[in-house]
Amino acid sequence: MNQKQFKHTTQICVRNYEVDWQGIVHNAHYLQYFEVGRIEYLKALGARLDLNTINGESRVVLVRNEIDYKAPAHFDDVINISTRVSFIKNTSFAMEGIMEKDRTKELVATNIAFHVWLDPREHASVPVPDEFRRMVQRFEGADCEIFWPTYKV
Repeated sequence: MNQKQFKHTTQICVRNYEVDWQGIVHNAHYLQYFEVGRIEYLKALGARLDLNTINGESRVVLVRNEIDYKAPAHFDDVINISTRVSFIKNTSFAMEGIMEKDRTKELVATNIAFHVWLDPREHASVPVPDEFRRMVQRFEGADCEIFWPTYKV
């Protein structure tokens, strides 16, 4: 992951109840931090979000979530979470994240999360809407690989 490709960053300050008995942030919280980064990214994109949809379209579901832990975070650390959409395919897209300590710039973790666009009634994958593709393209420019399906007329 190239830090220069990330155009959106949000911050989180580690709270006392997120630290485990070893004195470091419990591993499950890192996934929550990356989720906060993804939601704030989508808001910065201009997407309308509710509990079930993006832009009132079909449901978007997380189908795979990978994380690589690099260094521990501790109570009261300010963490920068940089997020981007790295690619959009026919029915899916991926969001990448980089987490680092604000003060030292030490890399804490990296993440890639794969999402699929679903029809909420059929529970079947559907193409990523062109409106979403355009929003990401305006925000990411050449730093995102966007597949534009060919539609039959």
